Amino acid sequence: MKKPSLLQRLRAKKRNEALMIGITWYTEETWAQVKATAVDPECFEDSFLLWKAMATKARREFQRSGVRAVEFQIVPQDFFAWCALNDQQNNATARAEFVSEAMSAASESPRGPDAA
Repeated sequence: MKKPSLLQRLRAKKRNEALMIGITWYTEETWAQVKATAVDPECFEDSFLLWKAMATKARREFQRSGVRAVEFQIVPQDFFAWCALNDQQNNATARAEFVSEAMSAASESPRGPDAA
């Protein structure tokens, strides 16, 4: 079997880098804290265990489709500070935007996105 050329490897690497998303991830405690202050608590599953099962399944489906799905642990105090700074409410859109911005910032740091 022929080894891929440098150009093919670089294209594959670029494709893989372009297909990376951050998945909002919680511990049981942080899930409860964020849900308790959310303006859309109905967007959360009824329990942490149900949420974790859903999130794990979603991450697996992303990975099966070729998207690199990275768990991003939300630190409630950081998220709440970000909301205040950006005049946002704690809702699904803000949570997704926070993770996206944090992932972008992490990917620009020398440590990379997996260090977040």
